[in-house]
Amino acid sequence: MVKAFSEKHRSTINYLRKYWTLYLMLILPITYFIVFRYIPMTYIQIAFKKYSIVKSPWEMPWADNRGFEYFIKAFSNRDFLYALRNTLMLNLLDLVVGFPAPIILALLLNELPFKRFKRFTQSVAYMPHFLSWIIISGLAKQLLAPSTGLVNIALHRIGFSSIPFLNDPRYWVATYVFLGVWRNVGWNTIIYLAALTSINPELYEASAIDGAGRFQNIWYITLPGLRPTIITLLILNLGHILSSDFDRPFALSNALVNNVSSVISIFVYRYGVRGLQFSLTTAVGLFQSVVCVIFLMGANALAKKFGERGIW
Repeated sequence: MVKAFSEKHRSTINYLRKYWTLYLMLILPITYFIVFRYIPMTYIQIAFKKYSIVKSPWEMPWADNRGFEYFIKAFSNRDFLYALRNTLMLNLLDLVVGFPAPIILALLLNELPFKRFKRFTQSVAYMPHFLSWIIISGLAKQLLAPSTGLVNIALHRIGFSSIPFLNDPRYWVATYVFLGVWRNVGWNTIIYLAALTSINPELYEASAIDGAGRFQNIWYITLPGLRPTIITLLILNLGHILSSDFDRPFALSNALVNNVSSVISIFVYRYGVRGLQFSLTTAVGLFQSVVCVIFLMGANALAKKFGERGIW
């Protein structure tokens, strides 16, 4: 027993002597996460306390209703319920429409025989990712304006009536989703194109000998080869089902579409930054994070139940 322990101890020391530089490199990222991720978590308790700017979170008095006063206020707030509905609706539409788009684009690019055209198309597709939503919203407002926008001018000249892309709630939602797909589809395609390189080309050669066509290759070889990547990214996307960007809906919204454009991040901005209700917005943020974690763990467990690897 003692001999086995000493041998294990000796092998551990030899391992650390060999790879100590790698562990030394981990000090910086670990320090970053401790300082900027874990220590700020102590301020989560603001959601259960009455905020005071002159007191530390440990000294603040507890809120009413056993600390759940601000959670009750949030779910009694009509603006928060609208923001919760809009966040779920827009994120689900992004998932349904935006998630398959890079997969389809990757499959199309993979089938292109001309490499130069393929690289050119890929470069054009992912360039919008580097534009901020402020720039994209400015372009959208110029191109999609009801009377002076280039798109509506073209529609009017060919005999159609103008479409209020950014002024009608129904059209605004469609425009919001379309712009999100346009901005992110090329960037997300890179991941799937990288995954395609891991597929054994001998499988395609064998299928060609058996007389399989392109669609059969895609269905029986390419898509099964992409399945682990698709499942992993789907799980991660489901983990963000209740999260929301601030700049995208805020830049594209206006007073005419507030009933569909107001999401949780905008609610937190209005009530927290402008309204100084920090306890209320901390409670909202904590609820948002807990729901996202539940979705993430649930999606991962469901993937494992159906025989997939999951993300852990």
